Amino acid sequence: MKTIQKYALSAVAAAMLLGLGGCSGMSTQDKNTAIGAGVGAVGGAVLTGGSTVGTVGGAAVGGIIGHEVNKDDDK
Repeated sequence: MKTIQKYALSAVAAAMLLGLGGCSGMSTQDKNTAIGAGVGAVGGAVLTGGSTVGTVGGAAVGGIIGHEVNKDDDK
């Protein structure tokens, strides 16, 4: 079982690195939106026991919050 966990962790790490590489041309507000959506999705999944609705709802709420954070600083 530990071998599967190591492969899963490696796959998650690789996906994160590739995903972060795609953020290089984004504005600060876009990055905050993406980070908020990711954190919200994880939080929603944890709070609802992995429910799809909770994950998607958390991503939506987190994305909105991330979009609004420091909105005036980019102008």
